[in-house]
Amino acid sequence: MYDYLIVGAGFAGSVLAERLASEGNKVLILDKRNHIGGNAFDYYDEAGILIHKYGPHIFHTNSKEVYEYLSRFTQWRHYQHRVLASLDGQYFPIPINLTTINHMYGMTLDSSQLEAFFASKAEAKNILETSEDVVVNSIGRELYEKFFKNYTRKQWDLDPSELNASVTARVPTRTNKDDRYFTDTYQSMPLHGYTKMFETMLNHPNITIMLGTDYRDAAPEIQFKKMVFTGPVDEYFNYRFGKLPYRSIEFRFETHDQETFQQTGTINYPNDYSFTRITEFKYLSGQKHHKTSIVYEFPTADGDPYYPIPRPDNMALYRQYEELAKSQRNVYFVGRLATYKYYNMDQVVAQALATYKKIKKEASENTRVLESANGSLGRN
Repeated sequence: MYDYLIVGAGFAGSVLAERLASEGNKVLILDKRNHIGGNAFDYYDEAGILIHKYGPHIFHTNSKEVYEYLSRFTQWRHYQHRVLASLDGQYFPIPINLTTINHMYGMTLDSSQLEAFFASKAEAKNILETSEDVVVNSIGRELYEKFFKNYTRKQWDLDPSELNASVTARVPTRTNKDDRYFTDTYQSMPLHGYTKMFETMLNHPNITIMLGTDYRDAAPEIQFKKMVFTGPVDEYFNYRFGKLPYRSIEFRFETHDQETFQQTGTINYPNDYSFTRITEFKYLSGQKHHKTSIVYEFPTADGDPYYPIPRPDNMALYRQYEELAKSQRNVYFVGRLATYKYYNMDQVVAQALATYKKIKKEASENTRVLESANGSLGRN
């Protein structure tokens, strides 16, 4: 008998497994893949270079709680990610900043002048409903078409005017020279990789791991009291209301017999080619090697579910599943797939930690109720 059956060994499942096991609970984790770590899984390729099997995962957070929690299981390598966009045979820093604009237009603006420049280009929108609205309202249509429109179409197979405002709002515009892709307080990579971090996290006598196992096949044979489900919520309910739409990615890995392939960690290709970006892993890991490995990303409609598609009709469909999920006793739905949200890694960790606190509070309240009931029986 297990106290908890956890479906999925990614961030959500692993964090909850560790927290619950640390309180004396017997935990079983199932994952249909043959490895732990979910989409953050990394490994050494044939050339001996540490690569990310499911595309680049760069850790960043403003949450001290999340950072300090993960620090129990890994040392960190300080790393601040930088991205360039390839446009018209030149490279420009993104998010768009002071350097981007001065380089693109051959100007020497300062920050206050750049604010006025953006204001002169912007098309004011009273309501920011779509991803197009967000960008055009901020920096105008010319820069929107150069940097955002076609990249978004490739990524989502939808025009930005068809997507929720949250998509392009993830990439801000700056009026200074800060060329870091993220500005979070904590920006680091696990020193020995994500997989090593997960191995340390799950190394507990109360945790049992079964890989290459579909929970639908195994669950009927397993005795457990409660479940944590981190897979697709529509799958859990056998697609009762239909499938929730996702975008997936095909990855093409290459190893080159040279020390570096490109001038920064990631280069985006907004307008050219069918791939969206190329990432070179040695920038992320800091590994020294005479060869280098890269990955091309080709967005696709088919494949593993990676990105929930943020459109009103999709959210309406998810709400139906959310109501079903709320009605389930002793089942907790956690993570990007289980809650159909476009979460970053730190947000999934935060959600898992919050769920653990909720579980602990519920257990404490149940104990008080039982003690109160037993006390009443003793007096009668």
